[in-house]
Amino acid sequence: MFGLETEIFVLLSICLICACAFEFVNGFHDTANAVATVIYTNSLKPTTAVILSGFFNFLGVLLGGITVAMGIVNLLPVELLIDQNVYHSVAMVLSLLLSAIIWNLGTWYFGLPASSSHTLIGSILGVGLAFSTMPEARDGAGVNWSKANEIFAALLISPLFGFGMAVVMMFVFRRLLNKEMRDQVFSEPKKNQEPPVWIRILLITTCTLVSYFHGNNDGQKGVGLVMLILIGITPAYFAIDGELDPTPMKQNLVQIEQTLSKIDTTLVGIDEKKNLAKIKSSTTDLANVLATKTTNGKINPDDRLDARRDVLLINNGLKKIMDSESVNLSETDKAILKENTSDKKGLRRFTDYAPQWVVLLISLSLGLGTMIGWKRIVVTVGEKIGKQHLTYAQGASAELVAASTIGLSSSFGLPVSTTHVLSSGIAGAMVASKGIKNLQAKTIRNILAAWILTLPVTIMISFSLYQFFRWIL
Repeated sequence: MFGLETEIFVLLSICLICACAFEFVNGFHDTANAVATVIYTNSLKPTTAVILSGFFNFLGVLLGGITVAMGIVNLLPVELLIDQNVYHSVAMVLSLLLSAIIWNLGTWYFGLPASSSHTLIGSILGVGLAFSTMPEARDGAGVNWSKANEIFAALLISPLFGFGMAVVMMFVFRRLLNKEMRDQVFSEPKKNQEPPVWIRILLITTCTLVSYFHGNNDGQKGVGLVMLILIGITPAYFAIDGELDPTPMKQNLVQIEQTLSKIDTTLVGIDEKKNLAKIKSSTTDLANVLATKTTNGKINPDDRLDARRDVLLINNGLKKIMDSESVNLSETDKAILKENTSDKKGLRRFTDYAPQWVVLLISLSLGLGTMIGWKRIVVTVGEKIGKQHLTYAQGASAELVAASTIGLSSSFGLPVSTTHVLSSGIAGAMVASKGIKNLQAKTIRNILAAWILTLPVTIMISFSLYQFFRWIL
């Protein structure tokens, strides 16, 4: 494969298998979030529900794009993403993957609806922090904290939003439905009896949407992991999208340099001057690569990692420049810089990509995983969050809120926890029915404990694993 040495090929294969295993575990760990309501309301048989969920998880990954995937990748510092040492890259991906798999399997075994998103992000942070202790880390940089803060905010707000909106949805159902329909939708399902047709259609539709958007959001994280592996171990093939003609990059660089030339450097501080110098150095390096290191309209394989480094450094540097209050750039100038570094028409379209076979691989892993091992957490979600049996209204409210929250987050490229959004939605629906006393305190404590512990535990595990793998590899 790609003409690799046997040892490197074996390491690449192990890392790709681990990435697929993570997404497979993610599938059966998170399946309960979509199928619990349709199973517990007798809308679908369990086997039918998980097959439907698996198929739409598959489609969600396949059609979801890669914005969330690149958000995950960009949590790590540029130095770690462009490390020339293949074994350092292997240490990175094995550490974060094994950490995520260990925690996901542990919480699944105990039936805890913990978050795969939290798990993966904690694992990435642990690797980044461990890297900051290494000699090659510049200025102790180990984590892209600006990106991390965006993700933390999304992970914190989404379950609170899910809880509150589920309460609102229950209120809306009570207000809008006539008495006959209200009596139907707020009743508990009868054993082995399907709900009224309109309720069943609503619940199956929401199950389908949650499954699709789960694949759309969580599946992209798997795509990001595979791209980390491919870029780190085989940069000559994947550091830059080899299918694109790099010629338009020249015009991007010209417009960036022209815009930066408008900055009055006498008004900026020392840090901004250093940053401008780094950007200038990177644009010069990239222009040189484009002028002298291409063959048949493609960047030479051995120079692709250097080109990726320049693109990432230019992008990161320009973000700092645009955020600085002392830099005298107009909104028009900032828009030009954003356009010329964007993943649509700018430099990042050459680095923020994923081959179709990678998307298909993760689609299959998540879809197949969805069909296996779902029962443990389904029981927790369906029976142990509230004291009463899940009603049609509660199931529909939680699923509608989960689908809309996850879909909206995916459109902004933010990873959110399907588990936390839906669990909090069910909790909100239970509270809307009979107040806080309608929640099972033990289950809520366990879910909160998993929510609180996920980040520190996965950070600790991946931090330790990275140190270990760097020592032995």
